[in-house]
Amino acid sequence: MKVNEKRLFDRVVSWGFSHEESTVISIFAYNLPTDSAEKVLDGIVLVTRERFYQYEDKTCVRELALDDIKEFRLIQGVGCVMAEYEAKTGEHVLFCRADNKHEASIGVNLKMLNHYFSYGDSALGKSNYKSKTCPKCGRPLRGSSTCPRCASKSKLLGKLWNVAKPYKNYIIFSVLMYFAISAIRLLLPLLDKILVDDYINSEAAVKLPDFLVVILAIAITNLLVNAFSMLRGWFLIVAGNKVILRLRQMVFDKIQAMSISSISQRTSGELMQRVTSDTAVIRNFITNQLPGLAEQIIVFVVACIALFIYKWELAILVIFPAPFVILSFRLFWTSMHRRFRKRWRRESESSATLHDIFSGIRVVKSYGTEKREADRYEKATSEEKKAQLDVEFRWAYIMPVLEFFMGIGEFVLLYYVGNQILNADMSFGDMAMFSSYVALIYGPLRNFASLPRQLLRTTTSASKVFEIIDEKEDVADAVDSKELKIQGKIELKDISFGYDEATEVLRNINFSIEPGDFIGIVGHSGAGKSTLINLIMRMYDVDEGQILIDGVDIREIAQESLRSQMGIVLQETFLFSGSVFQNIAYAKQNATMEEVVEAAKTAGAHKFIMSLPDGYNTKVGERGSTLSGGERQRIAIARALLHDPKILILDEATAALDTETEKQIQEAIQRLASQRTTIAIAHRLSTLRNATKLIVLDHGKLVESGTHDELMAKEGIYHGLVMAQRVMSQMQTDDD
Repeated sequence: MKVNEKRLFDRVVSWGFSHEESTVISIFAYNLPTDSAEKVLDGIVLVTRERFYQYEDKTCVRELALDDIKEFRLIQGVGCVMAEYEAKTGEHVLFCRADNKHEASIGVNLKMLNHYFSYGDSALGKSNYKSKTCPKCGRPLRGSSTCPRCASKSKLLGKLWNVAKPYKNYIIFSVLMYFAISAIRLLLPLLDKILVDDYINSEAAVKLPDFLVVILAIAITNLLVNAFSMLRGWFLIVAGNKVILRLRQMVFDKIQAMSISSISQRTSGELMQRVTSDTAVIRNFITNQLPGLAEQIIVFVVACIALFIYKWELAILVIFPAPFVILSFRLFWTSMHRRFRKRWRRESESSATLHDIFSGIRVVKSYGTEKREADRYEKATSEEKKAQLDVEFRWAYIMPVLEFFMGIGEFVLLYYVGNQILNADMSFGDMAMFSSYVALIYGPLRNFASLPRQLLRTTTSASKVFEIIDEKEDVADAVDSKELKIQGKIELKDISFGYDEATEVLRNINFSIEPGDFIGIVGHSGAGKSTLINLIMRMYDVDEGQILIDGVDIREIAQESLRSQMGIVLQETFLFSGSVFQNIAYAKQNATMEEVVEAAKTAGAHKFIMSLPDGYNTKVGERGSTLSGGERQRIAIARALLHDPKILILDEATAALDTETEKQIQEAIQRLASQRTTIAIAHRLSTLRNATKLIVLDHGKLVESGTHDELMAKEGIYHGLVMAQRVMSQMQTDDD
């Protein structure tokens, strides 16, 4: 038993109930009654190999033989989850309810028990449940395997350096420029001392040529500093932009490689922020802030060394505020880090809201909800403003305190130097030199005051970027993945799948499809139809079982090879912003006009395309906004047909078409069916009458299969669906 399970078992025993620990196969807690919305209880379900026990508040409220139960189900409620079992008598019993924090543990246990019914002891201990919270701080991981808050900042900087390595020559040259600039700057205080003692404050006669030489030396020194700074800046800008371009490409490539499951856990706005805003923050740090920081550190260290060599007691007086500054920042570092992360989340939410509104602008205008959406965006930006002000105000509070601490050292220095001059122990030239060195020390100290702010923002953005880059791909090509020329035979062997560890959308699905077959998948909404075709396309990997294409497990086939031989028309049609021709030719980049026109004719799209203002060159707008739903769908079908796939998948592909056009499409699909394996999900079941085989799903299980006539003769679920549609169709006819 795991620690939590052992704790629950010990509680049951302490209530006076005796069980052999070795016989327990499942145990989990719940905290809400099924008949009340108000009270809270202490509930535990304990299942042995032979019996089911349920305890509430130290009392056994249910006990029955495990053999009397056919199946367990997890039901999503409003703010809660519920569990029921189906008895072998057909009775459905709701036996427990819990708040959402118990969802994962209850779901995992119910899933395991259902597998126990099918596979016996071999199903025990196979749960792949992983906590979705950080083991260190307990915060939710939000779809990632790493916690941005607990990620090592030194490791983040190390990862940035690994990204920058290909351009290290630019960076090394920039560093050399820093040393050159720092060395030249150290000459200026010495020149100031010579200028004051030997010329300005000298009692001897000053020779003008010598005086001009000193002035010229100061001018040349400043000129060299500016020249080297320009060179350093150029190299850093080149390096910084190359690094960020590479980093953006890495993030973009990783997002494209991520599974649909991983991507769906984040909003489009959040992903865009990582690619654009977060990388821009990193670039700004590399090209603007990091160079200045490196230069200030070098100048600070070298100036301190020079000052210590010249007069160590004075150097101590100058730098003594530094430890106070460092300690102050350390004390409120954690608090500020939390606020920077909060600001990042608010910025992300604001961007996501804006993206959402603009993407659905047609719906917004259709319902006249512009004011409501303006209020929603204003609320999002208001939250972003609050988070931003919270950060800025705290910096505004701390900076005057730090300035005061640093100012104390200057006051002490003024007293010390003034006393030395009054006692004739120091010349005015020495004072000028010391003042210059002090400026070289206190300038970096003041810049260091803003360093934590810069680092916090940069590390927050870097952690978000590398959170994506470092995330493990849950649908990845095998090391020895194969390139397969598909013939079209598909076999599903005992597959089960759930979108998370707690739920199971499909269970124990078995069927096969021969090359050239036309398979229809039907069932009630939520039965798992779209999930099934997503698994065949390997958008997700099955939890159990195998999907074979031409006898090869699809996990052994390179994803590009697999999907390049599949064509799909989704229920939600997506068109890219571009011309009609570009959208159809998207499936085949080197397609000729003749091929595109032929695909459009087959899809029943050619006639309406030619009626558009510019024919095939007509711009369709973002997401095809200038076209009707039926027109968009016909273009999507043409795109799939141009692809000439070995496996054609239609997910409600004719849902947005009128009856006449749908008939044309169905006739075209029938002509193509003999040349490819076709899998279709259709809302109108009449369109599947000629399918080679129909697969009927119900609650994630395959309950019926056969031809239309065979299933109608059975008078089962399929028969009921067809009859219901006929009644609805008749009612609509009567209304018309």
